[in-house]
Amino acid sequence: MRSGSFDSHQVWVERRYRDFSCFHQQLLEEFEEELEDLVLPRKLLTGNFSPENISERRLALQDYLAQLFSTRCVRHSPHFSKFFTEPELKQAHTLLRSGQFTLAVELLQTVLEIQEKLVPWQKPTLTVPTLSALAVCYRDLDEPERAFGNAHRALPAARRYGLQQYRAALLELLLEVGYQLGRPVAQLQDELTALRDAERGEVSSRSLKEVVIYEFL
Repeated sequence: MRSGSFDSHQVWVERRYRDFSCFHQQLLEEFEEELEDLVLPRKLLTGNFSPENISERRLALQDYLAQLFSTRCVRHSPHFSKFFTEPELKQAHTLLRSGQFTLAVELLQTVLEIQEKLVPWQKPTLTVPTLSALAVCYRDLDEPERAFGNAHRALPAARRYGLQQYRAALLELLLEVGYQLGRPVAQLQDELTALRDAERGEVSSRSLKEVVIYEFL
């Protein structure tokens, strides 16, 4: 997957034909008129696993995705980003909940790279949950620099677009890790205090890990 002709960095994910079929049906339910001329390449009844047919079907599905991407309403649809990231996100969160942080990081990094390619056409908060999950994993892997970096990247969008649960939890993690790293954290503390005072208890005191896990319950 590349975000444009000048994007030399490719990211790969695997999807089965049934994933494409479910994706196509979801899109038709929402954009039937816009996609009335677009047909999902058919699955052959025989010879599905011959190298020639696999190669031909792969090219046909790549062309199908390119046509979808050229359709503005689809490009901006949450279904589009979920198709490329949701299975990996769910698996990563399962690994995170079970404490397998290194494996979770590998999946989350792939998801983040894909989301960064899609974010120009998706919600600007698309990467906040993924960056937050990475921050949690790195904190629990005792890699405070990376934990701080990912949380710091997630904070501006959480702040700007009103994701208050994430904002408060990110600030708390930044304070915790910032103290550990010897970073200046007075402004972060002031921001968290002001946020708590302004919300008058409406912002929960869940940790960032709890917020991240709740995202996929």
